[in-house]
Amino acid sequence: MPVQKWFAPLLNRRMLICVFTGFSSGLPLYLLLNLLPAWLYTEGVSLKEIGAIALIQLPYTWKFLWAPLLDRFPIPGLGRRRGWMVATQVALFIVIASFGGLSPQFDLTTIIMLASLLALLSATQDIALDAFRREILADDQLGLGNSVHVNAYRIAGLVPGSLSLILADHLPWAQVFLITAMFMLPGMAMALWVREPETSRTAPKALREAVVEPFREFMQRAGWRNAALILGFIFFYKLGDSMCTALATPFYLAMGFAKSDIGLVAKNAGLWPALIGSLIGGLWMVRLGINRALWLFGVVQLASILGFAWLAAAGPHPVIGAAELAQLALVIGFEALGVGLGTVAFVAYIARATNPLYTATQFALFTSLAAVPRAFINSAAGWLVDTLGWFEFFMLCFFLAMPGMLLLVRAAPWYESNKSHASM
Repeated sequence: MPVQKWFAPLLNRRMLICVFTGFSSGLPLYLLLNLLPAWLYTEGVSLKEIGAIALIQLPYTWKFLWAPLLDRFPIPGLGRRRGWMVATQVALFIVIASFGGLSPQFDLTTIIMLASLLALLSATQDIALDAFRREILADDQLGLGNSVHVNAYRIAGLVPGSLSLILADHLPWAQVFLITAMFMLPGMAMALWVREPETSRTAPKALREAVVEPFREFMQRAGWRNAALILGFIFFYKLGDSMCTALATPFYLAMGFAKSDIGLVAKNAGLWPALIGSLIGGLWMVRLGINRALWLFGVVQLASILGFAWLAAAGPHPVIGAAELAQLALVIGFEALGVGLGTVAFVAYIARATNPLYTATQFALFTSLAAVPRAFINSAAGWLVDTLGWFEFFMLCFFLAMPGMLLLVRAAPWYESNKSHASM
């Protein structure tokens, strides 16, 4: 096939919109995962406390509870999807900028409360963004559209995970958080520019309809046994990978790398493999199918965890030279490739399992379940590292990733690559 035909599906307005949805979605989450732990760690907060703070991500696991409200009640003048997108993005801008006026030494409780609000707003934004993206993409565009979304999501991680860390070595934290907050502005502009999807213009007539029908429709369509299988797979597929990266920034610091090393080498080394891998993966999914992509990309994702174990086995470096930076770049690059590929197929699988009539609530239910490991299990990561050590911790993550791969046999059979298991 000619190269231009491979990339032709990318050249349309819907894929451009997916760039903005991914960037807006990724920025606040990566702030919680990367910038906030780095800030607290450098200000003397213990690893156990930082790990426990992962519990502030609980809104990502419970967002399906208030997703029906976003389905039922539009924002006047903007609609159900655009209205909630704009409202949450404005609030996120204010909250992110507010961190700069606090000190981890004296205001830790306030920081935790503000971070919890950030997680709540971010999860609510995701409900609207995910529903909007699902409603503008045709079924045959789900793989590629979600690939573009995930790519932009990863690019957004460079702001709190790279740029902000570099700036923190040269600017006060107040300015760092204000600059970080300003990266929410492109998402606001996109939400004001686009049109409300046709399918989202008719809201449920009652709140009860918005709450009950999405769950009943999914159970009737899939059946109780297949529904349980799908939900179990969604929970386990990213479990080991999510736990592996829960304390990534403190791990790099513990291995002797400076914040500037992490910003310039680790994050950028992870960017291009993730972008290229997930973009090619999305294009490949058009031909390969979502199910087979989950198998192939999942193997890469699983193997990438072992890179962290190898780096941990080498131990902290008293002196950081070119060889040590190359090792870090190799590990992060391979992990980013695995995560980029695995996430693209995984998000496309979730989108395919939803019914466009109940997008917000069903999408929120599935992504909430996928976020459970990040919020609950990852909160124990600091304790596990202190108890086991870094190497043993990463090996545990490797074995926790196995059940998700085993469930592929039933949840996404190899020979049903273009068929939704939920519709069987």
